[in-house]
Amino acid sequence: MTIYRIGLALSFVLLIACGVLTACAGKWGASSQNSGSRETISVNRAEYDALVSRVQQLETELSRRGKEIASLTNRLRTEKALEKQMSEFQLRLVEKETQLELMRQRQDFLQKQFDDAIQEVVRAKARLRSLESKAEAASTMAETEIALKTIRNRYPGADTDTEIMQAAHLLGMSSEEFKKENFGGALYLAIQAASVINSAKGRLVVRETSELQPGEIPFAAPLSLTVGKVSNLRQGPGFQYPVVGTLLPEALLTGFARKGDWVRVSDENGLSGWVYQGLVTGQ
Repeated sequence: MTIYRIGLALSFVLLIACGVLTACAGKWGASSQNSGSRETISVNRAEYDALVSRVQQLETELSRRGKEIASLTNRLRTEKALEKQMSEFQLRLVEKETQLELMRQRQDFLQKQFDDAIQEVVRAKARLRSLESKAEAASTMAETEIALKTIRNRYPGADTDTEIMQAAHLLGMSSEEFKKENFGGALYLAIQAASVINSAKGRLVVRETSELQPGEIPFAAPLSLTVGKVSNLRQGPGFQYPVVGTLLPEALLTGFARKGDWVRVSDENGLSGWVYQGLVTGQ
């Protein structure tokens, strides 16, 4: 705003100077007409030259100020554009934070639904007075507890794994139902915990043994597979790799990744390796 006012002031001064010069020129012309063409007119040349020089200086200053005003205008436009971009980025950040919060709320809601569903099954088991015996429930709980301890001891960081945490939660619920003498519910929860442990075991094996090989593509989620006929479990994705175990028909596997015609799998005992994809099918 200050530069703009200076520019206006300089323009005003320039106009006055031009007016003075015009007036002087007019007066000079008029005097020549009145006195005759041969009459000599006396003019203060130094004052005239000084005035012309001042006018030129003012024109130069006005031009410079004009350029400064144009530069300032462009700068203000750039700052406004940056402010607009910043506002858009802030809005997008709030949007992402809101989406994240909604996802967290959704996760909590689904977890509550899962727990409610589990409790409903447990109550149904209790109402139906299931035929499962106390000994069978205790045995399954003990086996699942051993499997959970083994996987925790074998794989560092397993306690932070989502499926391992879920298995521990289910096993705790199983113990509570056993104390209530709801042996059918306790057995059901222990079986669910064992299933989750088996699913996590193969994935932890893959994570521990090595990184993905070149060309290996992990599945979006572990696949439940069944062995079609007697098959060799190999150390790598190819017939040239050593055999690490034998898979019997109808054996249950969990698939984690594929490379070409081979699938990385783990069986119910935690044995992992590669099997030719034509020898397994989905459950």
